[in-house]
Amino acid sequence: MNVFRIVLLSPLLLGLAVFAGSSKPPAKSAKPVAASATPNVVIIYGDDVGFGDVGVYGSKLIPTPNIDRLAAQGISFSDGHCSAATCTPSRFSMLTGIHAFRYNARILPPNAPLIIPTDKLTLPKLFKQAGYQTAVIGKWHLGLGVTGELPDWNGDVKPGPLEIGFDYSYLLPNTNDRVPCVYLAGHRVVNLDPADPIYVGKTLADVQKPGSTQYPDGKTNREAMTVYQSTHGHDDSVVNGIGRIGYMSGGKAALWQEDELTDVFVGKAKEYIAAHKDEPFFLYFASQDIHVPRYPHKRFRGKTKLGHRGDAMVAFDWATGEIMKALEKHGLTQNTIVIFSSDNGPAYDDGYDDGSVVECSQEESDHGHDASGIWRGGKYQIYEGGTRVPFILRWPARIKPGLSDAMVNQIDFMASFAALLDIELPADEAVDSRDTLDAFLGDDPIGLEFMVEESFGLALRHNDWKFIEPSKPKWPKGRLPIAMALHDLGDDPSEQVNLAQVHPEKTAKMNAMLQNVKKGSGVRETFK
Repeated sequence: MNVFRIVLLSPLLLGLAVFAGSSKPPAKSAKPVAASATPNVVIIYGDDVGFGDVGVYGSKLIPTPNIDRLAAQGISFSDGHCSAATCTPSRFSMLTGIHAFRYNARILPPNAPLIIPTDKLTLPKLFKQAGYQTAVIGKWHLGLGVTGELPDWNGDVKPGPLEIGFDYSYLLPNTNDRVPCVYLAGHRVVNLDPADPIYVGKTLADVQKPGSTQYPDGKTNREAMTVYQSTHGHDDSVVNGIGRIGYMSGGKAALWQEDELTDVFVGKAKEYIAAHKDEPFFLYFASQDIHVPRYPHKRFRGKTKLGHRGDAMVAFDWATGEIMKALEKHGLTQNTIVIFSSDNGPAYDDGYDDGSVVECSQEESDHGHDASGIWRGGKYQIYEGGTRVPFILRWPARIKPGLSDAMVNQIDFMASFAALLDIELPADEAVDSRDTLDAFLGDDPIGLEFMVEESFGLALRHNDWKFIEPSKPKWPKGRLPIAMALHDLGDDPSEQVNLAQVHPEKTAKMNAMLQNVKKGSGVRETFK
């Protein structure tokens, strides 16, 4: 362990010591519970939650007692990553074990078709092979319907989660800043009035249909944005006083209420746990917190000095605690693997003037709170802050609480759970997923030697070395071209010093390895 890592982990140690001593232990069964070959698995997945947004990872201005308690009872990874710095690619990779760039998976518009092929092995399909019940609750944003056809929002919306291995789904179809602003249970929109059919399109003309509720156009009626104004790109249909990406009409009786999203999804998760407490289950709880538009329930507003963003993080911490309580209530704590993480690094001004940003620049400032910690960048960026996120794993029946420097990645859930469940992965499935189960369980302090990071370009990590390939991001607007770079994270964790010219041989070698990954059949084959 190098000196930097010792310094980095010291606040984690202090935080864990405090919460380990002050938190109540999980409910215990009458007899000790041995680790089962089929533990329940719950993934609590945050949206735009940065490394520094959690107390145990250094946050001083956002109270996260429930997440910190989870960390005190499990393993906290200091080098834990999602696979990409944006949401759709990370979710695609986690559920398939395939890097998103191989399928050109990018942030999706409202009417996008399902981007996960229904014939591919997925994480829920893997669990089903082992006899699990599977569920997804929360944000989806992986597309719905088939290529070349618009989803039928007034009928069966499919294919979707049920066609890629989930037995149960209760969804936010896209993101909370995109239309349609309705819940989707299974294949059907919840509470849809057939007399007020839903239409979704790219332009206002696409949705101006007789008989359907019409919503204000944010481009011509900014006064309709009564919650707060959009800053960029969120000025199409104004629903519930908030501008959205995309246009919709109809579905007034089915609309969600912004400040009730967290409560609704937590309620569905608790119902699901209670219904399946007597059989192994896999629950993917994909929270919309703390993605924009941030408008937490009034009981969370004002809990921080960071505006809606900080308060939304408090709401997400509450949601985490409620899921933990549900597991405790049904005696499932000991033999349930709970994973807490995020789909990418933090974003501040991401389309709305919600009071989260004081200084808006390349390195944005949130009232003195640094959501990326010491890491450079955040959402959309190839730097460490884009993919290095909170990463906690708890399994009381099997692992000892502690801290880990191991480099781990969500894309490796597929191969690692396959190993846990004693399932052999076909050579052409989950091609970028590697078995890092020992690292996830705290038995391997090293984890991955090599790892690919993705944004609008690619980077390769080799232990503490990081190579960034040159790229020209086309979106978001205003992003500057990324130059070829080589960083030594051991000495330069914030990626300020480009060593590409200082170490040309190392640069060339890592570039060649990255190109081999891009053109090869998969990371598992490249780095075996």
